[in-house]
Amino acid sequence: MSDTPHVTPSRPAEPAPGMRTPLSAIDVIAFVCEIFAILTLALWGFTAFPFAWNILTGLGAPALAILVWALFVSPRAVFAVHPFVRAIVELLVYASATVAWWLMGNAWIGLAFGVVAVTVGVIAGRRRIA
Repeated sequence: MSDTPHVTPSRPAEPAPGMRTPLSAIDVIAFVCEIFAILTLALWGFTAFPFAWNILTGLGAPALAILVWALFVSPRAVFAVHPFVRAIVELLVYASATVAWWLMGNAWIGLAFGVVAVTVGVIAGRRRIA
């Protein structure tokens, strides 16, 4: 037997009001994936359609993705939803950027982005649940 007392791990203390938990590398990579998805949708919209439609989709597709992200996925989301719904919405935004790369003829970029974004999303989501 050991002389040390039995200690049970406890949850980390909540940050003081007005303070945030420090950012980790996963948080930064997740943010970069979000920005890359938004820029991808803008690039797709501006290059995939003829004049007039390209302006509408080049501005509308990223605006719609930002709106959906702000409503359901952002750290200060308007609607507090179940983590499963949050993951589905996040996955839809990433999938739309992946499909946009495929439609632009760059399937490998889309595939690489999809793998990185989903991996980071799973790791960040598991950290939020725990």
